[in-house]
Amino acid sequence: MSLIGIIGAMDEEVKELKEAMSEVTVYRKAGIEFFRGTLDGKPAVIAQSGVGKVNAAMCTQILADDFHVDCVLNTGIAGSLQNRIDIGDIVLSTDAVQHDMDATVWGYKPGQVPGMDTYIFPASPQLISTAEKICAEVNPDIHTFRGRVVSGDQFISDHEKKVRLAEVFGGCCAEMEGVAIAQTAYRNGIPYLIIRVISDKADGSAVADDNTFTADCVKHCVRLIHGMVKAL
Repeated sequence: MSLIGIIGAMDEEVKELKEAMSEVTVYRKAGIEFFRGTLDGKPAVIAQSGVGKVNAAMCTQILADDFHVDCVLNTGIAGSLQNRIDIGDIVLSTDAVQHDMDATVWGYKPGQVPGMDTYIFPASPQLISTAEKICAEVNPDIHTFRGRVVSGDQFISDHEKKVRLAEVFGGCCAEMEGVAIAQTAYRNGIPYLIIRVISDKADGSAVADDNTFTADCVKHCVRLIHGMVKAL
């Protein structure tokens, strides 16, 4: 890879990665700071997009237009939608879907954007395989799952919503940015992968879990990103 793009929504998700960079130049655009430099011996650009689909899509498009990145890795936290996926485990996106897009009244499928030929945006098989292999090496104490990431501008902490996202969309985890990055990367022909460490169970305990486990969980993603950058 000539240039690797890395996006995290929150400071906690990219802080350690930015601190590990060398030869850094900071670019600012649309209220986002892009740290371009060397990470683990490879050229990379790291950005904190901000929370939500609009921020994530905007950040990804800038990476495409201004930096011409060769791939995008999206690191962050998510809520588990399946009992077998526990706090601290990692989900690697096979694809991503919007769970809060609803144009079914006009005959579209749940999650489908009107006028688009697809509403499912597949991740790069090469990046998935690489991440799976690296995660087994650097995070041997947790489980890694391949599966669908479902995104919406909502924090999921209600059991009924959790069940719906699992049943209607086949989601493995829920968060707020992944599909925007996936859709933007798809439209630009850029390979991508969403990496999500589970910080909560997307139920009534989600708010408390998020505050308690985020710091420790993010370290799993950080180790994985370092390993992937070395391998790409």
